[in-house]
Amino acid sequence: MSLEEVYQRNLEHRTHRAGWLRAAVLGANDGLVSTAALMIGVAAAGKQDFLITAGVAGITAGAMSMAVGEYISVRSQNDIEESDRLIEIAHLAADPEAELQELQQIYIERGLTPALALQVALEMHRKDPLEAHLRDELGQHPNTKARPVQAAVASAISFTLGGLIPFAGAFAPTLGTKAWSIVGFTLGGLVLTGVVSARTAGSKLLSPTLRVLFGGTLGMAITAGIGKIANISGL
Repeated sequence: MSLEEVYQRNLEHRTHRAGWLRAAVLGANDGLVSTAALMIGVAAAGKQDFLITAGVAGITAGAMSMAVGEYISVRSQNDIEESDRLIEIAHLAADPEAELQELQQIYIERGLTPALALQVALEMHRKDPLEAHLRDELGQHPNTKARPVQAAVASAISFTLGGLIPFAGAFAPTLGTKAWSIVGFTLGGLVLTGVVSARTAGSKLLSPTLRVLFGGTLGMAITAGIGKIANISGL
Protein backbone atom coordinates (compact mmCIF):
# COMPACT_ATOMS: atom_id res chain seq x y z
CA MET A 1 0.00 0.00 0.00
CA SER A 2 1.39 3.40 -1.00
CA LEU A 3 1.67 6.41 1.33
CA GLU A 4 -1.07 8.14 -0.66
CA GLU A 5 -3.43 5.20 -0.10
CA VAL A 6 -2.63 5.19 3.62
CA TYR A 7 -3.35 8.93 3.77
CA GLN A 8 -6.69 8.50 1.99
CA ARG A 9 -7.70 5.68 4.32
CA ASN A 10 -6.90 7.83 7.35
CA LEU A 11 -9.17 10.56 6.01
CA GLU A 12 -12.10 8.17 6.36
CA HIS A 13 -11.80 8.35 10.15
CA ARG A 14 -13.68 11.07 12.05
CA THR A 15 -11.35 11.53 15.02
CA HIS A 16 -9.78 14.66 13.53
CA ARG A 17 -13.21 16.31 13.59
CA ALA A 18 -13.66 15.91 17.33
CA GLY A 19 -12.12 19.28 18.19
CA TRP A 20 -14.69 21.38 16.33
CA LEU A 21 -17.62 18.98 15.91
CA ARG A 22 -18.47 18.88 19.60
CA ALA A 23 -18.43 22.68 19.80
CA ALA A 24 -20.46 23.06 16.60
CA VAL A 25 -23.15 20.57 17.62
CA LEU A 26 -23.37 22.06 21.11
CA GLY A 27 -23.58 25.57 19.66
CA ALA A 28 -26.28 24.73 17.12
CA ASN A 29 -28.36 22.82 19.65
CA ASP A 30 -27.98 25.55 22.27
CA GLY A 31 -28.80 28.24 19.71
CA LEU A 32 -31.99 26.44 18.73
CA VAL A 33 -33.17 25.59 22.21
CA SER A 34 -32.17 28.70 24.14
CA THR A 35 -33.45 31.14 21.50
CA ALA A 36 -36.68 29.20 21.02
CA ALA A 37 -37.16 28.80 24.77
CA LEU A 38 -36.57 32.52 25.35
CA MET A 39 -38.98 33.58 22.63
CA ILE A 40 -41.62 31.02 23.62
CA GLY A 41 -41.33 32.12 27.23
CA VAL A 42 -41.82 35.75 26.22
CA ALA A 43 -44.78 34.84 23.99
CA ALA A 44 -46.35 32.66 26.68
CA ALA A 45 -46.00 35.52 29.16
CA GLY A 46 -48.05 37.71 26.81
CA LYS A 47 -45.16 40.01 25.92
CA GLN A 48 -45.61 39.87 22.12
CA ASP A 49 -44.21 43.37 21.61
CA PHE A 50 -40.84 42.25 22.97
CA LEU A 51 -40.66 38.98 21.02
CA ILE A 52 -38.32 40.12 18.22
CA THR A 53 -36.14 42.13 20.59
CA ALA A 54 -35.83 39.12 22.87
CA GLY A 55 -34.85 36.92 19.92
CA VAL A 56 -32.12 39.29 18.68
CA ALA A 57 -30.77 39.80 22.19
CA GLY A 58 -30.81 36.07 22.87
CA ILE A 59 -28.92 35.19 19.68
CA THR A 60 -26.30 37.92 20.17
CA ALA A 61 -25.69 37.27 23.84
CA GLY A 62 -25.78 33.51 23.41
CA ALA A 63 -23.28 33.46 20.54
CA MET A 64 -20.83 35.61 22.47
CA SER A 65 -21.30 33.57 25.63
CA MET A 66 -20.78 30.29 23.77
CA ALA A 67 -17.64 31.57 22.05
CA VAL A 68 -16.07 32.87 25.26
CA GLY A 69 -17.12 29.78 27.22
CA GLU A 70 -15.71 27.38 24.63
CA TYR A 71 -12.45 29.31 24.36
CA ILE A 72 -11.91 29.36 28.12
CA SER A 73 -12.83 25.70 28.63
CA VAL A 74 -10.66 24.48 25.75
CA ARG A 75 -7.76 26.66 26.88
CA SER A 76 -8.06 25.02 30.29
CA GLN A 77 -7.75 21.64 28.58
CA ASN A 78 -4.65 22.92 26.75
CA ASP A 79 -3.16 24.04 30.07
CA ILE A 80 -3.64 20.56 31.53
CA GLU A 81 -2.03 18.94 28.48
CA GLU A 82 0.92 21.33 28.65
CA SER A 83 1.34 20.67 32.37
CA ASP A 84 1.40 16.92 31.70
CA ARG A 85 3.94 17.49 28.95
CA LEU A 86 6.30 19.35 31.30
CA ILE A 87 5.93 16.64 33.94
CA GLU A 88 6.78 13.97 31.36
CA ILE A 89 9.86 15.92 30.24
CA ALA A 90 11.03 16.06 33.87
CA HIS A 91 10.42 12.32 34.36
CA LEU A 92 12.37 11.43 31.23
CA ALA A 93 15.28 13.59 32.33
CA ALA A 94 15.31 12.26 35.89
CA ASP A 95 14.85 8.51 35.25
CA PRO A 96 14.74 7.46 31.58
CA GLU A 97 15.10 3.77 32.50
CA ALA A 98 11.95 3.81 34.61
CA GLU A 99 10.10 5.60 31.82
CA LEU A 100 11.26 2.95 29.37
CA GLN A 101 9.91 0.21 31.64
CA GLU A 102 6.67 2.13 32.01
CA LEU A 103 6.28 2.28 28.24
CA GLN A 104 7.11 -1.43 27.97
CA GLN A 105 4.38 -2.23 30.51
CA ILE A 106 1.87 -0.21 28.51
CA TYR A 107 2.61 -2.28 25.41
CA ILE A 108 2.42 -5.52 27.41
CA GLU A 109 -1.04 -4.55 28.64
CA ARG A 110 -2.02 -3.97 25.02
CA GLY A 111 -1.15 -7.54 24.11
CA LEU A 112 2.55 -7.67 23.21
CA THR A 113 4.95 -10.17 24.73
CA PRO A 114 7.45 -8.69 27.23
CA ALA A 115 10.35 -9.11 24.78
CA LEU A 116 8.49 -7.51 21.87
CA ALA A 117 7.12 -4.77 24.13
CA LEU A 118 10.67 -3.93 25.25
CA GLN A 119 11.87 -3.87 21.65
CA VAL A 120 9.06 -1.51 20.64
CA ALA A 121 9.66 0.72 23.66
CA LEU A 122 13.37 0.92 22.85
CA GLU A 123 12.65 1.92 19.27
CA MET A 124 10.18 4.55 20.44
CA HIS A 125 12.74 5.96 22.87
CA ARG A 126 15.36 6.12 20.14
CA LYS A 127 13.06 8.09 17.86
CA ASP A 128 11.19 10.46 20.20
CA PRO A 129 10.56 9.33 23.80
CA LEU A 130 8.48 12.37 24.70
CA GLU A 131 6.10 11.88 21.78
CA ALA A 132 5.75 8.17 22.60
CA HIS A 133 4.84 8.85 26.24
CA LEU A 134 2.47 11.70 25.42
CA ARG A 135 0.66 9.51 22.91
CA ASP A 136 0.72 6.06 24.51
CA GLU A 137 0.81 6.92 28.21
CA LEU A 138 -1.26 10.12 28.35
CA GLY A 139 -3.40 9.77 25.22
CA GLN A 140 -2.34 13.08 23.70
CA HIS A 141 -2.53 13.06 19.90
CA PRO A 142 -2.40 15.86 17.29
CA ASN A 143 -5.72 14.73 15.77
CA THR A 144 -7.57 15.16 19.06
CA LYS A 145 -5.69 18.18 20.37
CA ALA A 146 -8.00 20.88 21.65
CA ARG A 147 -7.95 24.09 19.57
CA PRO A 148 -9.48 27.02 21.51
CA VAL A 149 -9.97 29.48 18.63
CA GLN A 150 -11.41 26.82 16.32
CA ALA A 151 -13.84 25.68 19.02
CA ALA A 152 -14.87 29.26 19.86
CA VAL A 153 -15.53 30.21 16.22
CA ALA A 154 -17.40 26.97 15.48
CA SER A 155 -19.53 27.41 18.58
CA ALA A 156 -20.40 31.07 17.88
CA ILE A 157 -21.27 30.48 14.21
CA SER A 158 -23.32 27.36 14.88
CA PHE A 159 -25.17 29.04 17.76
CA THR A 160 -26.08 31.97 15.51
CA LEU A 161 -27.26 29.68 12.70
CA GLY A 162 -29.24 27.60 15.15
CA GLY A 163 -30.78 30.66 16.78
CA LEU A 164 -31.91 32.11 13.45
CA ILE A 165 -34.22 29.12 12.85
CA PRO A 166 -36.68 29.79 15.73
CA PHE A 167 -36.20 33.52 15.13
CA ALA A 168 -37.49 33.04 11.58
CA GLY A 169 -40.49 31.23 13.03
CA ALA A 170 -41.64 34.49 14.61
CA PHE A 171 -42.17 35.93 11.11
CA ALA A 172 -43.94 32.89 9.64
CA PRO A 173 -47.71 32.86 9.03
CA THR A 174 -49.50 30.90 11.74
CA LEU A 175 -53.04 29.83 12.53
CA GLY A 176 -52.47 30.38 16.23
CA THR A 177 -49.92 32.29 18.22
CA LYS A 178 -46.36 32.97 17.09
CA ALA A 179 -45.20 30.51 19.73
CA TRP A 180 -46.47 27.59 17.64
CA SER A 181 -44.56 28.78 14.58
CA ILE A 182 -41.43 29.07 16.69
CA VAL A 183 -41.98 25.56 18.03
CA GLY A 184 -42.51 24.15 14.55
CA PHE A 185 -39.40 25.80 13.11
CA THR A 186 -37.34 24.74 16.13
CA LEU A 187 -38.42 21.10 15.92
CA GLY A 188 -37.41 21.09 12.26
CA GLY A 189 -34.07 22.66 13.17
CA LEU A 190 -33.46 20.10 15.91
CA VAL A 191 -34.07 17.25 13.48
CA LEU A 192 -31.71 18.88 10.98
CA THR A 193 -29.05 19.35 13.66
CA GLY A 194 -29.33 15.72 14.71
CA VAL A 195 -29.04 14.47 11.13
CA VAL A 196 -26.10 16.73 10.23
CA SER A 197 -24.18 15.89 13.42
CA ALA A 198 -24.77 12.16 12.90
CA ARG A 199 -23.64 12.35 9.28
CA THR A 200 -20.55 14.37 10.18
CA ALA A 201 -19.64 11.96 12.96
CA GLY A 202 -20.32 8.96 10.74
CA SER A 203 -22.85 7.44 13.16
CA LYS A 204 -26.39 6.13 12.69
CA LEU A 205 -29.10 8.76 12.20
CA LEU A 206 -31.91 7.70 14.51
CA SER A 207 -30.35 7.74 17.98
CA PRO A 208 -28.51 11.12 17.78
CA THR A 209 -31.49 12.78 16.09
CA LEU A 210 -33.97 11.55 18.70
CA ARG A 211 -31.59 12.58 21.49
CA VAL A 212 -31.32 16.13 20.15
CA LEU A 213 -35.07 16.32 19.46
CA PHE A 214 -36.08 15.07 22.90
CA GLY A 215 -33.71 17.37 24.79
CA GLY A 216 -34.78 20.43 22.81
CA THR A 217 -38.47 19.68 23.17
CA LEU A 218 -38.13 19.23 26.92
CA GLY A 219 -36.31 22.55 27.24
CA MET A 220 -38.97 24.41 25.27
CA ALA A 221 -41.80 22.79 27.23
CA ILE A 222 -40.33 23.75 30.59
CA THR A 223 -39.70 27.35 29.49
CA ALA A 224 -43.19 27.71 28.00
CA GLY A 225 -44.66 26.45 31.26
CA ILE A 226 -42.67 28.97 33.29
CA GLY A 227 -43.71 31.76 30.91
CA LYS A 228 -47.35 30.74 31.29
CA ILE A 229 -47.07 30.78 35.05
CA ALA A 230 -45.49 34.23 34.91
CA ASN A 231 -48.34 35.49 32.73
CA ILE A 232 -51.01 34.07 35.05
CA SER A 233 -49.22 35.52 38.06
CA GLY A 234 -49.00 38.93 36.38
CA LEU A 235 -45.19 39.07 36.71
